[in-house]
Amino acid sequence: MMNENSEVVRYSIQNGIARITLNRPEKRNALNDAMIGALKDGLRRADQDRTVRVIVIAGAGSDFCSGADLAALQKVAAASVTENLEDARSLMELFMLIREVRVPVVAAVHGRALAGGCGLALACDMVLAARSARLGFPEVKIGFVPAMVMAILRRNISEKKAFELITLGDEISAEEAETLHLINRTFEDDEFEAEVENVARRFEKLSRSAIGLSKRLLYQTDGLTMEGALSAGADVNAIARMSDDCQRGIERFLKKN
Repeated sequence: MMNENSEVVRYSIQNGIARITLNRPEKRNALNDAMIGALKDGLRRADQDRTVRVIVIAGAGSDFCSGADLAALQKVAAASVTENLEDARSLMELFMLIREVRVPVVAAVHGRALAGGCGLALACDMVLAARSARLGFPEVKIGFVPAMVMAILRRNISEKKAFELITLGDEISAEEAETLHLINRTFEDDEFEAEVENVARRFEKLSRSAIGLSKRLLYQTDGLTMEGALSAGADVNAIARMSDDCQRGIERFLKKN
């Protein structure tokens, strides 16, 4: 077991689970440059650790993440176009990194996940939520646009519902988010932490290489034609057959039959 704390993010590993915890509870874990940088550092660190089978991103205190903090909003208002573009690209890099790391990244959402905080949750491979959790994109209420999040949102739900969420800015319940397929599962509040642990631990006994290849192929096929997707699948199929995990798995299967 390893634990390491920073001012804005806590990082720990136990039983193959890397936990990255947003650690600004007094600010409802609002995102700032330091937190985004620390999140990226934690993801890269976990990706390079062969003992890690899954990454769980959670929030300290009563909320998962409330979006950008006041200082970040003030920075946006005063920054030049070039500065704002650089700032936006830093968040874009975080969203892309979640998809690029080889192990599953699971968001454990309790309390509120709003604006960029909701985007952070939805960027993860799986989203687990406490029943009392609330999600939404209120950016329109301050004249802002959840621009990068749309790329994620549109890959998960219908065009009509995506339009409603980003233009009305309403918060929705975890139950509704699950119905819309924005999140994978909802658990009762008093069982939430234990259930997140149960889901995360399921990856312990599964092939790290097979999961990594599956994750990469799943996202690689976005936008491909049928032929292109099948061709990419054939390539991954051949690679998977040569892996140690697959060779051992086939051997075990043949011995049973």
